[in-house]
Amino acid sequence: MTVFDLTGRRALVTGGAQGLGEGMARALAAAGASVVVADIQDSGEQIAADLPSDGDRKHAFTRLDVTSESDWERAITETITAVGGLDILVNNAGIEITGLITEVSPGDIRRMLEVNILGTTLGIKHGLRAMRPDGAAGNGGVIVNIASVAATIAFPGISVYSATKSAVDRLTRVAAMESGKLGYGVRVNCVYPGLVPTAMGAGLANDMATIGLFGSPDDAVAAVVEQTPSGRLGTVEDIADAVVFLASDAARFVTGAGLPVDGGMGM
Repeated sequence: MTVFDLTGRRALVTGGAQGLGEGMARALAAAGASVVVADIQDSGEQIAADLPSDGDRKHAFTRLDVTSESDWERAITETITAVGGLDILVNNAGIEITGLITEVSPGDIRRMLEVNILGTTLGIKHGLRAMRPDGAAGNGGVIVNIASVAATIAFPGISVYSATKSAVDRLTRVAAMESGKLGYGVRVNCVYPGLVPTAMGAGLANDMATIGLFGSPDDAVAAVVEQTPSGRLGTVEDIADAVVFLASDAARFVTGAGLPVDGGMGM
């Protein structure tokens, strides 16, 4: 057994049906955790079914709209029932809508605020309630929020998205302080992923070209790589492994921190 072994831990991953969330669910399961995949997409049920299992370890799917408090209450209850508890919550669900500040619509602003800020806040709220000593799980644990390198740099076309991910950083730090002061026994950290060529990442590159900031999607990607000391885009595994680290005993004295996993882009 190593400090990265998550055997016996129970995890809930939001936005786990695709992209980074799917990678995080798979990495947590590979490290030994029982995983509940939460998403508005029912394809998450198949992701959960495909996760590696052994012995009494179980995985499950729960349908979750992260902007709905009643959905969160149900999802937490279903998680604890399905896998026997809750030790790790990954608030990964998020959306990005590209647009110049001069053209951004109130509807797009509200949607990003609701999913990225409201959704993450509700996740922290119900995660802390479940994992604190008087909660339904009651054994403490870990919350990992997914911010973005966009919270640390000024990249054109993603102003509101950047603002919401900066908010995730602040939410993380205040939640960590409250958890510590109130004796909840829950560590709260966040990760700043760099650009990863998932469906969301590819969509961002296409949108950058569409609104005229770059000549083509390839030019947009090249601009990101040029600003990244590591000289490449990130991979799903790069981000997922960082989440496993923060969820593990290797990070047992880490809370209220933001971990850049961006190849140095945000330095």
